[in-house]
Amino acid sequence: MSVKVMIPTPLRIYAGKRDSAEFSAATVGEALGGLTTQFAELRKHLYTEDGKLRAFVNVYLNDEDIRYLAKENTPTKDGDTISIIPSIAGGSSEKR
Repeated sequence: MSVKVMIPTPLRIYAGKRDSAEFSAATVGEALGGLTTQFAELRKHLYTEDGKLRAFVNVYLNDEDIRYLAKENTPTKDGDTISIIPSIAGGSSEKR
C-alpha cells in the first residue's frame, strides 16, 4: 500500500528539494520512518534525540491531526496523504 508524504518547503533542503515522497507503509510512523531513512538529514528536524516527534511538528493523515487519532500508530491505507506541518511562531506585536 502506497502513501504519499508531503514535505514542507522549509524542510525540502534536507530532502533533495523534493516536495513529496511515496512509501509502502501500514502506519503513519512507518511512512515517517521511510522518509527519515531515505533522507537522514530530516530526522533531526522531525524527531528529538529520544525518538519522539518534536512538539512543533504537526502531522496530518489526509485532513486529520494524528494527535487526535492513534498518533504515529495511526493506520494508513493505499492513496492516503501525510502532511508535515511545522509550527511557525513569531511576528510583530505592533498593530498596524
